Amino acid sequence: MKPFQLPKNFSLGTATASLQIEGGDTNNTWYRWSRQPGRIADGTDCSVADDHWNRVRQDVGIMKKLNVSVYRMSLEWSRIEPSEGAFSRKALDHYRDEIRQLKKAGIEPLVTLHHFTNPLWMEDSGGWTADTAVDRFARYAEAAVRHLGDLVSDWVTINEPNVYLTFGYVAGTWPPGESNIGSFIRGARVMIRAHIAAYRAIHRVRREMGFDDTKVGAAHHLRHFDPKTGSPGERLACFLQNRLFHEIFITGMSEGKYILPLGTGYPMGKGNYQDFFGINYYSREMVTFNIRKIGQMFGDISTKEGAPVNDLGWEIYPEGLYRFCEKYYRRFRLPVFITENGTPDRADRFRPRYIYDHLYQVSRLIEAGVDVQRYYYWSFMDNFEWAEGLDPRFGLVAVDYRNQKRTVRKSGRLYAEICRHKGVTDAMIRKYLT
Repeated sequence: MKPFQLPKNFSLGTATASLQIEGGDTNNTWYRWSRQPGRIADGTDCSVADDHWNRVRQDVGIMKKLNVSVYRMSLEWSRIEPSEGAFSRKALDHYRDEIRQLKKAGIEPLVTLHHFTNPLWMEDSGGWTADTAVDRFARYAEAAVRHLGDLVSDWVTINEPNVYLTFGYVAGTWPPGESNIGSFIRGARVMIRAHIAAYRAIHRVRREMGFDDTKVGAAHHLRHFDPKTGSPGERLACFLQNRLFHEIFITGMSEGKYILPLGTGYPMGKGNYQDFFGINYYSREMVTFNIRKIGQMFGDISTKEGAPVNDLGWEIYPEGLYRFCEKYYRRFRLPVFITENGTPDRADRFRPRYIYDHLYQVSRLIEAGVDVQRYYYWSFMDNFEWAEGLDPRFGLVAVDYRNQKRTVRKSGRLYAEICRHKGVTDAMIRKYLT
């Protein structure tokens, strides 16, 4: 383990999502889902979570003490547009106040419009498998930017469309609970078009407001699929996994192009629909293939034997971050924002090393000429982790859900020093990593 330095203009921050921390909203798909028995692994729900909606000032104060310069947050669509076409000035003003507090603390927001949750009216009238979602999402994006665009220049349209559609429309473990590959394909086609429509709307509205510094992108969940033995069957299965989980979304949202199995051509015109390339990176899967198993074209996935794993059993594989950042920078030649990277570690036993190892990969990337500009640790504090509930602990800040007490973990103190020094020193290694 050795010291490393990041550029002085490199941005270090944290990330959260509204549903996972705010509490208090009953008009969204995840509230309804989490209140149904058996849907959430630990039996909890998102009705309170971190009560962030009522504790913004406190939480911004903690962020400031972590020395972060950027913060990725999301808006809750169901709060902003509680019924179709009717926008809540109260909710928009709440987010405006939150963003003002962040900026006053010297923290620049990156605002996500869709992070896995829908208003009930939208879900119950077709959700993301209905073509109407394209115009609905663009209308919501325009309303948000008209109210917040003087304060916010940087936007994520949709977070992890591949994860959302896989769990919601194939695995059936997230709302709306379908198991239909056809719905997955339809949803992917719609989400790609919705991203493009929102990209155009955000740029248009901010130009009308007199701004020329707008940056818009998507946050892509990238997960390595590596062949376990290197057999031809495993390589084919990896290709297919990569195609359906990554490439249909990346190509569609970046270039506007449908590729098979979505179709062909440019449904909304050929173009460049990203100003940065957003990467959410956590882990990899090892793929095996058995031709005798019917329906095993995509292979079986597992964790590499003997590899270190986190509390959810995901392999800890820092080199994977290097591989993805280099690959997509060489492809698009756009700034790379690491929009999520983190690990669940209830005991805070390996998180300090996790942060060191992944940021060390970032330092290597920058030395190699890859334009990585930002890193957002996931997450700022413990939160409601979707179908897993409140049990997984991703936070730099621990939350006691009985009384909402916040406590900065050792890993959070390390991260605060990394943010202050823009790197890791020998003294920090001795203090936190040995």
